[in-house]
Amino acid sequence: MLKVLVVDDDADLRLSVATALSESHYVVDQAKDGEEGINRVRSTHYDLVLLDVNMPRMTGLEALKEIKAHDPSIIVIVLTAFSNVRDAVEATKEGAYNYLEKPIKAENLVYIVDKALKAQRMVRNMTMSAPVFKLPGGTDFIGQSSEMKRIFGVIDRLARVDTAVLIRGESGTGKELVAQALHFTGPRKDNRFVTINCSAIPETLIESEFFGHEKGAFTGADSRKIGKFQYADGGTLFLDEIGDISAGMQVKLLRVLQEKRFTPVGANREVEVNVRIVAATNRNLEEMVKKGEFREDLFYRLNVLPIHLPALRERKNDIDALTKYFIEKFNQQHKKDISGITPETMALLKAHNWPGNIRELENVIEHAFVIETENVLTPASLPGSVAGSYHKKAALAAVTDLDPEVDDAADLDDLEDESGALICVSSSDSGAPVLMGGKGFTLDINRLDFQANKEEFERQFLISALKAFKGRINQTALHANIPKKTLLRKLAKYGINAREYV
Repeated sequence: MLKVLVVDDDADLRLSVATALSESHYVVDQAKDGEEGINRVRSTHYDLVLLDVNMPRMTGLEALKEIKAHDPSIIVIVLTAFSNVRDAVEATKEGAYNYLEKPIKAENLVYIVDKALKAQRMVRNMTMSAPVFKLPGGTDFIGQSSEMKRIFGVIDRLARVDTAVLIRGESGTGKELVAQALHFTGPRKDNRFVTINCSAIPETLIESEFFGHEKGAFTGADSRKIGKFQYADGGTLFLDEIGDISAGMQVKLLRVLQEKRFTPVGANREVEVNVRIVAATNRNLEEMVKKGEFREDLFYRLNVLPIHLPALRERKNDIDALTKYFIEKFNQQHKKDISGITPETMALLKAHNWPGNIRELENVIEHAFVIETENVLTPASLPGSVAGSYHKKAALAAVTDLDPEVDDAADLDDLEDESGALICVSSSDSGAPVLMGGKGFTLDINRLDFQANKEEFERQFLISALKAFKGRINQTALHANIPKKTLLRKLAKYGINAREYV
């Protein structure tokens, strides 16, 4: 559970704050002044400290500097009377996350604490979602990539200003996490962070989604709707997949960026907004500009200070840290106790090209958690897309008594049994390869009909997979790498009853 320290010389206030936070499931300790608070911080880890400004022996500003010097990642929220707001503002300059005026309302207190710790978790998650990141206040970097150090230095600077930002990079590299970092570590952190996936909204609805509409503006507009721009007023609007919006919407978006106002669909009034725009794309906008598919003036309006996230294959030395993070994450999520990963498994991860980047790595580690029966992740628990060569060698070894690690093992694709039937490879419950041999699919050379042979192979493969997993549809779909809907459709097509193999 998250731990909070309340530092205030007012015993009644300490008790009321501690009670409100305890009821919201926080573990709360108390300290009567700055010196006691510092001693507690040095001996116990706290996620957040609530710190009074005026206290005997040590002021809140002095205690704040000591806390940040000890652990910059601790979030500090300053408590102050209305007359001392100037001191609280000074404290935010010294690294305090925010301040609360006395008397403190319980609902406001819990809201601010929840939001602060959510921002902290987001930044910590992103620290591990990319190889290198710097927490507010400055801590050690994770990873060794000089490119990522440069990128996160740019993020740190951009968080303090309202400049539009364009984040470039392949899918799965963490573009939305960077956008969140710009918001939650900047001056707009107390307002909304709103996301629009431009590629997921139909062309006929995107203007309404952006700017809202009046009742009766078009068929189906049964009530007035607030658009995402107005909803994000005062905060940050993240436009994901910006390269997918139409030419018409590009014109309207450019106008909003220039004039800070827009007209809802079907309205005769303009709405003024104060929104920071952060956009992202995995497309080549420069090439789109040359082809006339993306407005040049909009491109330069967004591309003031671009951030390009490198693909995971360009920084494979950071896979160790990412894997460790995901192991810790899935240990908690799946209630398991995986202690680590074998060197052979790590070598397979680093040999993979990772077209899906960090998102793909996360999915692979979760797949391994579901399959693995040992207390460490082994090659047998990895999906075939990552460990295909290992599975082939292991299957061949089962026939030839070769060790799975022998480098000169024959290609399993060419392996046949004595009857000439191709050997098919599946997975057991433990994730290890299983041979389904000569009585499976056999190519009929007298009937060289591709479609007929393809269907016969599919039928035999599905039967073998169902046998391996005792007719369990979910397990068969997971381990055979077939979407469940596709599996059910194929079973119906071939008249296969899964219950026969239970």
